[in-house]
Amino acid sequence: MRFIFALLLLFQFQAAANDVVLNIEPSPEFPRNSEGSFITLKSGRILYIYTQFYGGASDHSAARLVSIQSDDEGRTWDTQARTILENAGGANVMSVSLLRLKSGRIALFYLLKNTWLDCRPHVRFSDDEAQTWSEPVRMLEAPGYFVLNNDRVIQHSSGRLIAPVASHRARNTDPDTSKSFDGRAIALWVVSDDDGATWKEAPQWLALPVPATRTGLQEPGIVELADASLLSFFRTDQGVQYESRSTDRGQTWTPVVAGPLKSPTSPASIERLPGSDDLLCVWNDHSGDHPMVEKKRTPLVLALSSDGGKTWSNQKLLESDPDGWYCYTAIHYVKDAVLLAYCAGDSKIGGLNRLRIRRVGLDSLK
Repeated sequence: MRFIFALLLLFQFQAAANDVVLNIEPSPEFPRNSEGSFITLKSGRILYIYTQFYGGASDHSAARLVSIQSDDEGRTWDTQARTILENAGGANVMSVSLLRLKSGRIALFYLLKNTWLDCRPHVRFSDDEAQTWSEPVRMLEAPGYFVLNNDRVIQHSSGRLIAPVASHRARNTDPDTSKSFDGRAIALWVVSDDDGATWKEAPQWLALPVPATRTGLQEPGIVELADASLLSFFRTDQGVQYESRSTDRGQTWTPVVAGPLKSPTSPASIERLPGSDDLLCVWNDHSGDHPMVEKKRTPLVLALSSDGGKTWSNQKLLESDPDGWYCYTAIHYVKDAVLLAYCAGDSKIGGLNRLRIRRVGLDSLK
């Protein structure tokens, strides 16, 4: 069944001028494939672990974590999905972050979602190159609805693990209805100084200083800059990514301000370029530099920053379909390219339901 599914429903491209190497299409059996993260194994094999929904296509539908793999630096993919983690939640498991720790272990972060009142990040570890995984460690003991997006966790140069999290309050005590969920979020950071064995909240949390907002500070991301300071960035409904900075490993943060990235209510993704102080960002650019559709997650643009995220240049247009819906990007570097995996849906199949992997040559970014 899986073999037939792979033949009929997965359309794989050879790396070509358009750089798209794989589309994983939705199907009646798996109506949504989305939100994942990459890891390179010591053998050179690349794993991409993502969320395979089998109980519907909503954020609360049943889903498991599965992997696909590449042995040629992301040019082609073995698309037979292998189960990494079955659904252990009342709703699902989703939103993967993979991280190679300084110790050599691999950390697998994900959300375990039970109800509209209970969603918390967990982490498991592998000491045998993703063959087996440890028992889960729950990163927040306090009850609540905490969102850790895919491909978000970092290990600071000091060794501290830092996970940026959005906390959503409950409107009432009914766990089975979305009316219990408040879309307005505050941002906080969960940290570990013992390689992920134990976790604690950093002392400070932040709110969006805007009276009328439906989002607050949603879906935070984080990146370490060349001077070891931190930049966090947040999805908002204000037409721009807001941001804050820390110089003490995430203990305290500057007041939240509007940053330079104009966008709809959609997350950005930022990482350092390998061997460089420059940053790479992928987001839905609504600055007007490219054709856009108001409030929609299109176009998808890549840009570089040489000043710690204050300004962005060398833009590369990745996706421009006005009916497209591009978001939740995972970024991963190989020798001569960057791999990008993201939702690439549209109005016909649903915005979050198609998963796309794109391979972009590093030389093309200059």
